[in-house]
Amino acid sequence: MRSLLLFLIAMAIAFASPARAENQVIAAAVSGFVKPAYGAFQTASAELSDDMDALCAEPSPDRLAAAREAFASLVTAWSEAEIIRFGPVMEENRLERILFWPDRKSTGLKQVQRALAEKDATATDPATLKSKSVAMQGLGALEFILFGTGSERLAEPGEDYRCAYGRAIVSNVQGIASAVVAGWQDPAGISAQWANPGADNPLFRTDEEAVTELFDIFIHGLEMVRDVRINGFLGEEADGDRPKQAIFWRSGATTGSITANLRGMRKLFEASQLAGLLPPDSAWIADSIGFEFDNAESALEAADGPVAEILADAARRGKLAYARLVTSSLSELFGVRLAGALGLTAGFSSLDGD
Repeated sequence: MRSLLLFLIAMAIAFASPARAENQVIAAAVSGFVKPAYGAFQTASAELSDDMDALCAEPSPDRLAAAREAFASLVTAWSEAEIIRFGPVMEENRLERILFWPDRKSTGLKQVQRALAEKDATATDPATLKSKSVAMQGLGALEFILFGTGSERLAEPGEDYRCAYGRAIVSNVQGIASAVVAGWQDPAGISAQWANPGADNPLFRTDEEAVTELFDIFIHGLEMVRDVRINGFLGEEADGDRPKQAIFWRSGATTGSITANLRGMRKLFEASQLAGLLPPDSAWIADSIGFEFDNAESALEAADGPVAEILADAARRGKLAYARLVTSSLSELFGVRLAGALGLTAGFSSLDGD
């Protein structure tokens, strides 16, 4: 009888341990990456808000430069956090209100230019701006305010309307960031639901569903970087390049944003300790993932600069094309090798042709 009891206890531990490990992985992902990443985005939006206040109060070249630098920091913070495309950021159109992109028909540009031309007062009040088109509310609109045609006049008195519109955008983004942070900090909200799957959980009923959501962040994030962000402007040949289709091309933050997307995925992978679920004979997969993230980051750093200059320089353009190739390798490592080693097969985007 004692032997049978010990056997049953051992079996219970054997079957319970993986579930506990998976729950710990999700909890670590939330505490080690998701909350800090959105917190950094909230902080960066507050810092830009201060710089915009200073610029509007006393315009000067130095204050415009400070606001532009703070914008670049905000883009970096957002680009790391934006790989988490579920939960609070998906409520109330927050994702699109932060960044409406791609905007292939220049809808946002036209709306922002119209507001500037007509001095639409409702665009300068955060309370009314948030009810307007999503294309007028976020980082794309703010980039045009700070870097688009006529933006240099923000350094001089007389651009009160443009500056006020920029301040309203920043205030709007800051409010959205605060709401997303609050959503992830809610002890009964998405954080607890993701880390504690069960029959009564409205979002995640099994441990596999919870871990699959984590995998989807990597798979969908890599596809976004490759198929939307890079392929959106980098052709197969140089004559197919479209520099003005690149994200944040006006501010020169294109490769910085893409690098931050990948850095966010790497931070999430490391914070989650997902590699700890691998059996010993599959530990090489985690090493290969780290190696490829290194390759992508090095290539993008070598290709940094205004996107039109990158595309005109064969060496830098080649680095960008190599970074695109590396994202396909990472997709295979996450979606085939790592998922296969952990026995996960559902929930991923198609990798055919990658």
